[in-house]
Amino acid sequence: MEILLLVIVGLIIVLAMVSLFFRWNIQQQRTLAEFKEAILERQMESMKTLHDVLQNGTNETRQLVQISLKEYSDELGKRTDKLTEKTDQRLKEISGQVEKRLTEGFEKTTETFTDVIKRLALIDEAQKKITELSTNVVSLQEVLSDKKSRGAFGEVQLSNLIHNMIPANSFSLQHTLSNGKRADCMLFLPEPTGNIAIDAKFPLENYRQMIDMNLDDHKRTAAERQFRVVIQKHIQDISSKYIIPEETSDGAVMFIPAEAVFAEIHAHFPDLVEKAHKARVWMVSPTTMMAILTTTKAVLKDEATRKQVHIIREHLGVLAKDFDRFQLRMNNLAKHVKQAHEDAEKVHKSAQKISSRFSKIEKVELDNKDQKPELISDDS
Repeated sequence: MEILLLVIVGLIIVLAMVSLFFRWNIQQQRTLAEFKEAILERQMESMKTLHDVLQNGTNETRQLVQISLKEYSDELGKRTDKLTEKTDQRLKEISGQVEKRLTEGFEKTTETFTDVIKRLALIDEAQKKITELSTNVVSLQEVLSDKKSRGAFGEVQLSNLIHNMIPANSFSLQHTLSNGKRADCMLFLPEPTGNIAIDAKFPLENYRQMIDMNLDDHKRTAAERQFRVVIQKHIQDISSKYIIPEETSDGAVMFIPAEAVFAEIHAHFPDLVEKAHKARVWMVSPTTMMAILTTTKAVLKDEATRKQVHIIREHLGVLAKDFDRFQLRMNNLAKHVKQAHEDAEKVHKSAQKISSRFSKIEKVELDNKDQKPELISDDS
């Protein structure tokens, strides 16, 4: 019975607690609903306030943007006007420069056309001269086809080279030796070289046949043999005719007026070059002849200088005396300058002491009125 009562009491307590819980839950739900409504109202108010603020900010921003756009538009218009004005001015300047350039270009083109016309005229004249030169070349070939004419051509070329390089008193053309032989040229050089005879030889006919590829091998071989014989004969003739003891040098010069012939001899006939060396005959071309004449000119100049050595010595002696006199006068001048410097220093010291004395007098800095002032000596 007691247990039943306890159970009933427990059930009553549980039912009371459940009832309280439901009441509390209902109260909480009402409170939560009210809180939600308050939050919604506040959110709506905040939303409205934010919307108003955004609306006002948007309006202000729109007004600022419109004002800025208007100012920018005005500034852009002004800049566009300035740019247009500058562009027009620049275009005018460019137009003036283009017009000036075009004018200068037309003038230069006109000058160019004029120059071209002048040059065409010069070309016509040159063409005429080329035609004349061709005629002269043909004439030269005709001249060189004759043996005597070739000899005269070599002598003229030798004469031109020597006249352009050597003083007139240092050579003689067509010089006759004591044996009665006549050399094309004789160079008068100082000892120990002595006088050198030069003879011009122009073996052109055999050389042409030797290099003519249109001829058969037999004819070219025969021309080569004949060329060798002719050169060897020239060497022997020059050695025997133009080398005379105590009258000429111990050697003579064979002048070959053609570089091609000279090169052919040294390239393909070394035995002839050796024979010429043994016979003391020096074969030269126009180019090597220029080198020999340049050396000859230097030798003659050196000899003329040696002949004037005594005059140079006399001038050097007079110059030495003048220098001694100059040295003596320079020493005297140095003494005077030194004495003047010493006197200037003494005068400067005296001036300083005088200035110091005047300064003491002005400041009344004399230690003893009865004291005699210090005299300024000549040495102080």
